[in-house]
Amino acid sequence: MKFPVHDAIEATHACAIDHAALPDELAVRTDTRALERGVTFLALRGERFDGHAYVAEAFARGAACAIVEDPGVVPAGRPALIVSSTLQAYLDLAGLARARIRGTVVGITGSTGKTTTKQFLLGLLRGAGIAAVATPENENNEVGVAKFLCGLDDGDERVAIAEMGARKHRDLDVLVGAARPDVGLLTNVGEAHLEIMGTRERIADTKWALPAGSRRAVLSIGDEVSRSRAASLIAPAIWYGIDGERPPAGERAVVIEPDAVWTIAADGSTQTHRIAIGFPGDHNRRNLAGAFAAALLCADGAWGSADPARFAGAVASLVLPHGRYEIVELADGVRVVFDAYNASLSGTLATLGTFARESASRKIAVLGSMAELGGDAPAMHQKIGELAGRLDVVLAGGTFAADTARGVESVGGAVVRYASNVDAVAWLRANVRSGDAILLKGSRVYKMEQIAEALGAEVFA
Repeated sequence: MKFPVHDAIEATHACAIDHAALPDELAVRTDTRALERGVTFLALRGERFDGHAYVAEAFARGAACAIVEDPGVVPAGRPALIVSSTLQAYLDLAGLARARIRGTVVGITGSTGKTTTKQFLLGLLRGAGIAAVATPENENNEVGVAKFLCGLDDGDERVAIAEMGARKHRDLDVLVGAARPDVGLLTNVGEAHLEIMGTRERIADTKWALPAGSRRAVLSIGDEVSRSRAASLIAPAIWYGIDGERPPAGERAVVIEPDAVWTIAADGSTQTHRIAIGFPGDHNRRNLAGAFAAALLCADGAWGSADPARFAGAVASLVLPHGRYEIVELADGVRVVFDAYNASLSGTLATLGTFARESASRKIAVLGSMAELGGDAPAMHQKIGELAGRLDVVLAGGTFAADTARGVESVGGAVVRYASNVDAVAWLRANVRSGDAILLKGSRVYKMEQIAEALGAEVFA
């Protein structure tokens, strides 16, 4: 999207260098490696990079303008906008872009399930013939959301789905402020980033910024924080759940059964449509329910006017994102389940529950530790071990391997401690036999994909 320069200056509260030479419109880019002539280079700062070091290169590659914090990096005779924070300027421009699009904007956040729900919603909409676009992969921070909004077309009529992540207290405030979502979907409030956030209440405050800042909220019946805070919303929430869960009296909901979707009206009346789900996991059915509820809101802008049958038929084509319960059948009759895109307590418990229902000669779980859980981490890992101990064998690794092992042993399970991925691979190669299923689950810092690839399973990490 291109912004009239006077609008950009006003939105970012910028001071201009060589005002007369500024282009009439600004098309903002942040990467000099993919810079088209005539664009404006915005110099972001990060923990390991500083775009200000590339301002001269940007002009040499054809940039017409720069947005910087330090005017000293601007070559003589070149136009620039000087701002106090280039990251905030990017978000300000994202807010300007938001005001110029016409389609429905959906924000999705939560401790787990954000990316899966986003992919399901995108698939449902496109399957029903509704044009939609979403933030790619996990580009869900300030830079990713700003890039997404600024990359939309002027007057864009597509449904725009923005995944929103948070690592620090109140991180979502600026994202919600820029995107101003029509629909805000909260998957759940769990323990992710507890070590950084400090308390569960601070996590809840952070996540609640999305439903509170959206025109309509989509909330999980199974989420305690959503149930306790829903009364504070200006408009009634749309609820979603699985297996007979019901919303608060007088409120609407979508409930997903194994082979059907129920839509529940405010008066309690229901519609039922058959669906075919091609992915495992009750937690993923819950993610589907949330996506389905959001899709109904996006279809016609008013609950009750959209036909659920439009989306029921699209369910069969939905697949999980890469790295989420990704199943690879090896040539020797061994099945690898890679679910190590990330790991949290609730997510790991859900994955173990799904894996326990796999049909296999033996079920072997290779568990790296979870990260950023704070002082509760040992108890959380022990809880993981207690559930995993019902499988045939557990390989426990990572910082909290001893706590996981203690949980396994407390229920009489078989556990093997491993010090490195190389050690885990060596044990698996020596002990796994045809018909076994191997689950790989752990935080990304433990690079569980190394184990998968050593076994011959190509996975997306």
